[in-house]
Amino acid sequence: MSKITAIRAGRKRGKRANVFLDGGFAFSLEAEVAIREGLQVGQELSANQIEALARSDCFHRCLNTAANYLGYRPRSEFELRERLQRRGFDGDSVDAVLAKLKEQGVVDDMAFAQFWRDNRQSFSPRSQWLTKLELRRKGVAADIIDHVVDTVDNADSAYRSALSKARGLSRSDYQSFRRRLGEYLKRRGFGYGVINHTVERIWQEQGVGQDGILP
Repeated sequence: MSKITAIRAGRKRGKRANVFLDGGFAFSLEAEVAIREGLQVGQELSANQIEALARSDCFHRCLNTAANYLGYRPRSEFELRERLQRRGFDGDSVDAVLAKLKEQGVVDDMAFAQFWRDNRQSFSPRSQWLTKLELRRKGVAADIIDHVVDTVDNADSAYRSALSKARGLSRSDYQSFRRRLGEYLKRRGFGYGVINHTVERIWQEQGVGQDGILP
C-alpha cells in the first residue's frame, strides 16, 4: 500500500491533479476523476486501485477529446474512432467512450448521414453518387447510405448547383459556357445526361440562343 502525501493542481489550468505517494510524485490524472474518486491526503492506495485510477483517467481524457472533436460538427463512428486512435488512446478506452456516446445518441451514423446529406444539399448540392462516396469514406454502412441518399434528386441538385456557378460565367459564347458549366457539374458527380439537360435548361432560361444572341 502507498499513502497519498499530497495532491496538487497541475499546470494546465487546474484540469489535472498531481498525486504524490510516500513523499514523491507518482502520477497525474483529470481533476474531475480525483474529485469523483474522493482522493485525499492520508489515503492509502493499493496497486490495483492505482491501476483502476489510471484506466479511469484514460477513459475521461478520451471522452473529453471526443467531446471536443464533436464540438465542430457531427462525426461518424469511424471518423471518431480513427481520430481517438491517432491521439494514442488504447482500444479499450476508445471502445468504452464510443459505447457511451452511442448510448447517449451523440454518435449515430444514421443521424450523421442525414446531417451530411442535408448540409450538402443546402450549401453545395452534388449528385447521389458523390454524396454516397463521401459517406463511404466516412465509414458509414452501405445500407444506411442507400436509405438516406436515395432521396436525393439528381436533376434538382444539379440545377441548384449550376445556378450559382452560372452567375459568374459569360453568356457571350455558348460552347465556352457549356464546357465550363459541364465540367463544374461533372466534378460534383453528375452524369452526362443530367449535365446536358441542366446546361440547356439554364441557358434557355437566360433567354439566349446558342449563338449567344438575345432573341
